[in-house]
Amino acid sequence: MTEISFETLKLSKTTLKAIAKKNFKFASEIQAKIIPLIFEGKKDVIGVAQTGTGKTGAFGLPLVDLINKGNKVPQALILAPTRELALQVTSELNFFAGEKRLKILCVYGGASMATQIKALKEGVDIVVGTPGRIVDLINRKELKLSAVQYLVLDEADEMLKMGFIEDLEFIFEQTSPKRRVYLFSATMPERIKNLSKKYMHKQEYIEVKRNETTSLNIEQSFYKVKQSEKFEALAKIIASEKFFYGIIFCRTKADVDTIASKLRRVSSGVASIHGDVPQRKREKLLEKFRKQDLQILVATDVAARGIDVENLTHVINFNLPEDLETYTHRIGRTGRAGKKGKAVSLVTPAELRRISILEKGLKTKIACKKLEGKANLENLREKNLSFEIEKLLERTQGEEYFSLAEELVKNYPPFKVVAALLQDRERNKR
Repeated sequence: MTEISFETLKLSKTTLKAIAKKNFKFASEIQAKIIPLIFEGKKDVIGVAQTGTGKTGAFGLPLVDLINKGNKVPQALILAPTRELALQVTSELNFFAGEKRLKILCVYGGASMATQIKALKEGVDIVVGTPGRIVDLINRKELKLSAVQYLVLDEADEMLKMGFIEDLEFIFEQTSPKRRVYLFSATMPERIKNLSKKYMHKQEYIEVKRNETTSLNIEQSFYKVKQSEKFEALAKIIASEKFFYGIIFCRTKADVDTIASKLRRVSSGVASIHGDVPQRKREKLLEKFRKQDLQILVATDVAARGIDVENLTHVINFNLPEDLETYTHRIGRTGRAGKKGKAVSLVTPAELRRISILEKGLKTKIACKKLEGKANLENLREKNLSFEIEKLLERTQGEEYFSLAEELVKNYPPFKVVAALLQDRERNKR
């Protein structure tokens, strides 16, 4: 595809100025195709594309230009399957709006409804939210959708998988028939097609194929292991890397808790998220993970939705996902922006057939590797401690201790001083 500059897409100077701060010059394929359609406003749009293709920009950039400031009721409603994705979309919209300073409200379960109602009464321009909380606010007559001109469904297939079909239909029925609908999905199952036929008019269908150059940046491999050997294999994989900054995907909340608990015995740089983790705690953990104050995130697929973190070196499938789409979503979180990444799966003998299915769908070979020797958890502990100290050195000068440090290294070998402090640090963490 020929590179298309954002300046040719009729975006306002304010929006162009905002995105220039991140050195965004050229639109992704889905942005180049959908932004002009949204500005034209004559058709509803279905955009089919994988994670990491710029879908939020495809609807967010034109919307922040089209929305008028200062309305008491929202002009746009954006639905997302999870709190994390809703928060991520809200953050990006605020960034796109720049100096326009639109009032953008994010609503989701687990947060104070009273605070959200107060914000709605003060007036908002755009509402971003999860279907369940949106329905609750409508039923309380606190959210009115009659003035909504633009309705966006982000990750529509995930919303259906999570059982939101009735909520979505209810929300559609609260909006004006004249509103425009923009539906984004990684796949187009029959239920999405039926939903679009029922509630969308004059549709324009845009599909962006999986970016082959992106997949080339991801080294895909798997290890054949017994179920009882999985954690040992995981520990060895992490310990064998010079630098590990990644997400470990598990199928269930129980698996997330178990794996994270075992990893924390050798590292404090581990966080875990799933549906039972309180929202405020999740937000704090994700912020630390984005800053690389944490280097390992253990998560379920649903909880990881909307986590957009740059520079991930690894994605590990502790449990192999059930389908190609989920696998693609997972591994697409690494190997971005021209950087190399690794996607590793731990596969039991009974799951080998699913590797063949994935290879057929991806039209690529997933390398089978062997783990040599035994996993040394002490090596992993040392590696993670080294990472923590490096991060500490990056952000702490410690000038007030220079004279004491100088005195200590005069009286004792420097390596003994450091070793004693490390030993004490580890002892205090236990």
